[in-house]
Amino acid sequence: MAEISLSRAIAGVLGLGRFPWAPGTVASAVAVLTGAGLLQVSPWMLAVAAIAATLAGIWAIAATGAGAADPGWVVIDEVAGQWLTLLALPRPTVPGLLAAFLLFRLLDITKPGPIGWADRRHDAVGVMADDVIAGLIGAAILLVVRGIWPGALD
Repeated sequence: MAEISLSRAIAGVLGLGRFPWAPGTVASAVAVLTGAGLLQVSPWMLAVAAIAATLAGIWAIAATGAGAADPGWVVIDEVAGQWLTLLALPRPTVPGLLAAFLLFRLLDITKPGPIGWADRRHDAVGVMADDVIAGLIGAAILLVVRGIWPGALD
């Protein structure tokens, strides 16, 4: 029984996934705030946290049996993906955090290309993979923006 409770706590990010309106967006917003703190301490800490959230998420989603359905209360995937997007920022700034949030949410909602492919897997890896891919693509886009317009996200 403790394993089921732990897996649900991880998959639902300590109940955050039970938020009554747009739990994925709320989880992404909380991930931006917590990720900003981790980024401020060390980009390595944020990277380790994103990897840990991804691996723990795969385990938790599989343990709860939620992988086939991808229910709305599972939001660990949004946290991992949002943290990956934040890795493209050299430091947390309001414009950078806002851009990372909006870009990740746009990619997560529209699911273009490989994001949609991963979403159609209907298993624990697929639930996590679509957001991880969205996070990596979001980070790549932010890196391109920073290269073209230095200081745009400061």
